[in-house]
Amino acid sequence: MTGNIPIAGSADHRRLIVFLATIVFFSVLNTTMFNVSLPDIAEQFRLLPSRVSWVVSGYVIIFAISSVTYGRLADTYPIKTLVTIGLILFNVGSIIGFLSQWYPILIAARMVQASGSGAIPALGMIIATAYFPVSEKGRVLGVLASTVAVGAGVGPILGGFLTGTFHWRYLFIISTVTLFTIPAFRLYLPHQTRREGRFDTPGALLMVAAIGSLLLFITTTVWWTLPVGVILMACFLVHIRLTETPFVSPSLFRNEAYRNMIIMAFLSLSTVFGVLFMTPLMLRDLNALETGNIGLVMFPGAMVGAIAGIIGGRFVDRRGSAPVVYTAMTLLMSGFLLLSTFAGLGPWVISLNLILCYMGFSLFQSSIAYMVSSTLPREQLGVGMGVYNLFFFMSGAFSAAFIGKLLDISRDYAPINPLTATVSAGPYSNLFLLLGAVLLCAAWLFYVTLRSASRQGGLKPGQA
Repeated sequence: MTGNIPIAGSADHRRLIVFLATIVFFSVLNTTMFNVSLPDIAEQFRLLPSRVSWVVSGYVIIFAISSVTYGRLADTYPIKTLVTIGLILFNVGSIIGFLSQWYPILIAARMVQASGSGAIPALGMIIATAYFPVSEKGRVLGVLASTVAVGAGVGPILGGFLTGTFHWRYLFIISTVTLFTIPAFRLYLPHQTRREGRFDTPGALLMVAAIGSLLLFITTTVWWTLPVGVILMACFLVHIRLTETPFVSPSLFRNEAYRNMIIMAFLSLSTVFGVLFMTPLMLRDLNALETGNIGLVMFPGAMVGAIAGIIGGRFVDRRGSAPVVYTAMTLLMSGFLLLSTFAGLGPWVISLNLILCYMGFSLFQSSIAYMVSSTLPREQLGVGMGVYNLFFFMSGAFSAAFIGKLLDISRDYAPINPLTATVSAGPYSNLFLLLGAVLLCAAWLFYVTLRSASRQGGLKPGQA
């Protein structure tokens, strides 16, 4: 994977960053703003909650699978071509969704959207890590992390406004803004030719089916999808060992530093997504807030997180990723402990605590992708970052399902934290502590991985 991006500081270079941030923003926005429209969609089509949830869960499944697929394709096909295809599919799905009159067409539109939108995080990270100078990678990843934070904060508010003022269909049409970025990417991305290599179609189909089945189990808890997913994954693992040019090389997972970083990122991100999933439920349950007010409680944290991401990215360029990761984990842990303690108090107290969580999330995003990419040889960068994105989104699906089940069975539990403000907040307070314990495990794995890599002359603590 080679290319010649203009030197740092050039006008073309800055424009490319702006266009990258634009498509990442709308990709995140398209994921978050539909959550608040689900009641309106359910009412219009007379759907049960389990059926209308496919507007979000179906999108997440295809999005995650597409992300790793585009990453693998990037090892063979030009990035410019893949970005163009992804954005075209994203916009075609948006137009179909805007015009849809039947629920199956709406779901099909979301699937087409996701099949294109999955290209954005996968290829965006590859562009940032492979085509920009080493001295600029942290800054670019910081900008992308900040954009994710802004999209996550703006999404529920914008979704509520458009749904309430106009109609939920306008959530689709707003995404077509990304159509106008295609000429810019065609202009500013470097020209590449197709590289040698055969695309492992059977391996890709096996992995897609396996991951899709496992994600179905996580998001819907339909029991038979779990054994099907396990069997398909076993077939996939056998296949890649017997194939000369597999979809994912087994050597990728024999890379200890990469493997540990993926596990650590999955655990850490699961805690973040757990907080983002659980906090709106807590605010509705304990504080009786409506959807719009819940968005306002979470908005300040998202905005501060956006600033933190930019600062963190620049710090990565100067001091390395490890200090930023440790800082992010410290902020997250502090936020979890404070949320456990103050659960049930006024919304403004929760909003202040969430600022720490959003700051930690943005700092983690701006540093961990850089660190994961530094564990990979260039020929595995595309598929390696695609797998990272797959685990990124699987962590969100897993944590939402896991936290939801735990909330169902712990409604009457008393708080373990003796400082918890209200007894009625016991289930939420206890789960915030559980998330903190998971984060501690991730921090330990991160420390052990850095120490091992340092001894072997690979990644060095504080310099990766």
